[in-house]
Amino acid sequence: MSLLPEEALLEGSQRRAELRPVIAAAEAALRTWEPQWTALLDPPLREEAEQRLGALSELELVSWGGHPGAERRRLLLQRREAALPLEALEAGLLGLEISGNFLFDPAEAADLRAGLEAAGAAEGELGDLWMRGDRGGQGLVDAALARRLDAREGLVRTVPVRFAARPIAELQLPAQRLPKRLQSVEASLRLDAVGSAGFGLSRSRMAERIRQGAVRIDWQPVTSPSRELAEGERVQLEGRGELTIEAIHPTQRGRWRVEMSRR
Repeated sequence: MSLLPEEALLEGSQRRAELRPVIAAAEAALRTWEPQWTALLDPPLREEAEQRLGALSELELVSWGGHPGAERRRLLLQRREAALPLEALEAGLLGLEISGNFLFDPAEAADLRAGLEAAGAAEGELGDLWMRGDRGGQGLVDAALARRLDAREGLVRTVPVRFAARPIAELQLPAQRLPKRLQSVEASLRLDAVGSAGFGLSRSRMAERIRQGAVRIDWQPVTSPSRELAEGERVQLEGRGELTIEAIHPTQRGRWRVEMSRR
């Protein structure tokens, strides 16, 4: 007999198939009293899982993706009364070096992900990835994947690359973003205008990133720069963090004062 009401926990979800393994891990943690790690989850799926499972009093949830600022993370599921600290448990992650000459064909994190998937990586094996100039990139991945790809060759965009497993301590991790409060006065609430001010990009560059599919609102893809923002919405820009629209006030001159926080 199941300890968890799976169908009730899945009610109303648009990602039922992806949530089922997370619920199964929670069930196993409660039944066996042994800590359970999920696969690496993207932020919207992880947030939904935390929201749906977080109300269970007997279950403790902790997320970890290899460094404090990681976006893609595993969930650690444990019985609350038998929970062990995160540092006492092995999350099964390793670093991965992706070396190649990107001087004439610059790449972004999404290109690294596509190259790894072409090399046989599964979605749940990939954590955060980032470029390090024109010599390649690094990432946090499932330890088994890192060992599987170690010393192998692949392709990212048109660039031949070589993979190498690395201890996480040897990576040059992205700088952790500290929360920052911002305020801007804009003629409109368009995504490209507000996003430009919040992320510190030119408006044309922000519009370009939106059209490229690098921007999400509350983790939902958006490709229209003219999409208007509202209070409480969160804007995610690949590689640049998240912008939360805290408050919007009309000014006497028909403009908008937008209060934001960025992390």
